[in-house]
Amino acid sequence: MKTIHNIKKLLFRRKDLRNNSTSEEILLWLKLKNSLLGFKFRRQHSIGGYIVDFYCPSKKLVVEIDGKEHSKKENKEYDKIRTDYFAGLDIKVIRFSNLEIATGTQKVVEKIKSELTTL
Repeated sequence: MKTIHNIKKLLFRRKDLRNNSTSEEILLWLKLKNSLLGFKFRRQHSIGGYIVDFYCPSKKLVVEIDGKEHSKKENKEYDKIRTDYFAGLDIKVIRFSNLEIATGTQKVVEKIKSELTTL
């Protein structure tokens, strides 16, 4: 069986992303790490050729944080391709903007909790 999770060729890119996280990624990670929501999350986890911001393996849930560059047409198309790929693996993707995290972290956490209970 082909490995699709945390493939070795993306190891250094994943480490680089973890070491150069945005303030919003750090803020949300503080709420997700150490199974604080009752489920383990991984940070900068690769699935296939893609690296996701956060992944809960037991619930097959990806949490993505989108900066302003995600509002560009070509990035929206790329995000749709990624989301469709994950859907093909029965993995759900939820997205939040940097602004949502910066101004309403607790509201974002509540939405993630809600998704975890429905999956």
